[in-house]
Amino acid sequence: MASFTSDLSLIPKPLPKTLRKTISRVSLSRKIVPFNRLKPKGLTMHVASAVIEPKTEETEEFLSLGFDVVTEAELAEKGFLGLRKTKLVCTVGPACCSYEELWKLAMGGMNVARLNMCHNTKEWHRDVIRKIKKLNSEQGFCVSVMIDTEGSQIHVADHGAPSSVKAEDGSIWFFTTEQFEGCRPFTVQASYEGFAEGIKEGDELVVDGGMATFKVIERIGNDLRCKCIDPGLLLPRAKLSFWRDGKLVDKHHELPTLSTKFDTDLISSIVMLYELQDWSDIEFGISEGVDFIAMSFVKDADAVNHLKNYLSTKNKFIKVLAKIESLESLHKLEEIVEASDGIMVARGDLGVEIPLEQIPTVQEDIINLCRQLNKPVIVASQLLESMIEYPTPTRAEVADVSEAVRQYADALMLSGESAVGSFGEKALSVLRMASSRMELWSREENHQSSVPQHKLGISLPDQIAEQICNCASQMANNLGVDAVFVYTRHGQMASLLSRNRPNPPIFAFTDEKSTQMALNLQWGVIPILVDLSDDMDDNINKTTDLIKAKAMLKEGDTVLIVSDVIPTGSTPTVYQSLQVKIIS
Repeated sequence: MASFTSDLSLIPKPLPKTLRKTISRVSLSRKIVPFNRLKPKGLTMHVASAVIEPKTEETEEFLSLGFDVVTEAELAEKGFLGLRKTKLVCTVGPACCSYEELWKLAMGGMNVARLNMCHNTKEWHRDVIRKIKKLNSEQGFCVSVMIDTEGSQIHVADHGAPSSVKAEDGSIWFFTTEQFEGCRPFTVQASYEGFAEGIKEGDELVVDGGMATFKVIERIGNDLRCKCIDPGLLLPRAKLSFWRDGKLVDKHHELPTLSTKFDTDLISSIVMLYELQDWSDIEFGISEGVDFIAMSFVKDADAVNHLKNYLSTKNKFIKVLAKIESLESLHKLEEIVEASDGIMVARGDLGVEIPLEQIPTVQEDIINLCRQLNKPVIVASQLLESMIEYPTPTRAEVADVSEAVRQYADALMLSGESAVGSFGEKALSVLRMASSRMELWSREENHQSSVPQHKLGISLPDQIAEQICNCASQMANNLGVDAVFVYTRHGQMASLLSRNRPNPPIFAFTDEKSTQMALNLQWGVIPILVDLSDDMDDNINKTTDLIKAKAMLKEGDTVLIVSDVIPTGSTPTVYQSLQVKIIS
């Protein structure tokens, strides 16, 4: 199997201490030469074995900079402005759960691995998470882990087969609540005992928002006998919805946001408005050290706040994302976005509840609101749906991906394409190629969109941080700097910089592992784990020397430096700073 590995013999030795004064201050009126498109020299990538070369004493200082090997290779090949800004999320399933397949996805640019907890066992998920962490520690990747709670997803069904099953026109299928092992011909298990309550003969059963459609021809107790009227694919754990006279039969309103898989006595102190569910999966995520928890079918901000409060009692820095996939969530969108640490636009389920023609504008509205409120947003569902079966996407799918990039979504997500598809690695390469090309086109056409007007933070430090980052992003574009360096412990200013979508990449240096993994979802941010001190000059010199030693910076490059690293006992506003420096 071919792979990439760093040729450490070609990396120059660290600079002597006598040469470490490599940065000189420049006034803001000084003319800065814009970025030239020459590749940095001194680092090459070549085809070799499947294992990255082991650390040695000679290379330890280079590797002490917690830099993702894929970003490092991309920077060597394309330069600063060629770095991809849009982050990529891949759903892990049976098709890509081996160590080798996960390695391929990581090499292909996967920033976040997503695990849907309504699929497979906890032992399976634990094995995948530990493989990802092993890849990070041993192979030099920086891949975050996200889990999805099942939520009030009552219409989940499984046909028992490991991959998709084709439903032919006119075929008769049986949807049952009976639990059985293996696969039965033309039989689908529903995960919820009362999934057929209120359903009548003549109603339509729609699979995954339109992948296939059935007409209910007979109700037998809690089960349904249906005829396929619109042929298509049934994926494992497909989502079902019911329609009557052209309208959705709403069965979500009576359900809580999280499902009851856990002893509620353990969390009774935080149960207020809902019977909080899925706590078994949440406890699992906490114990395995995941970076994100995505909540399904969020109705309002309360459920998000309950989970965040619970995580705070555990002293866990796990980010909570809210999935927007119902009409109810759209009605209370702003309060949900404000409460959450990020948003996932689950277009498949959302497209079942609102007219299809509204999806593009709703998607853009959600992205704009997330930018206004400074929350990362993932566009998910059916981006490259045809690649579950075929090695080449449709041109319409590529256009859809490009439009999400043009709207400045923070991340794009593969679902079935990577989890159960036959061409997951190719699907990821399509996302990477299309997003990179659209980002380049946007820069060349000067199509940069401004951040919507919004109220600044309440406290003076928050207002200062926002103003500094707004000005920094504008300066970065106007001066044509090569990169933005931000030194941050909790990621606030890195996030504020990302929100402005500047042209140069944002290198975020942090000494907090949780901050590094959280920033992995932010547009244009390259999170780097490195020891930081209270001495900013020392931080700047150390990180700049390390990056120069990797031949990523060269004489004449210009960087804009922002910091919110606050020494203990100091006034925060004193240490929120902005500098422009030129490498010499």
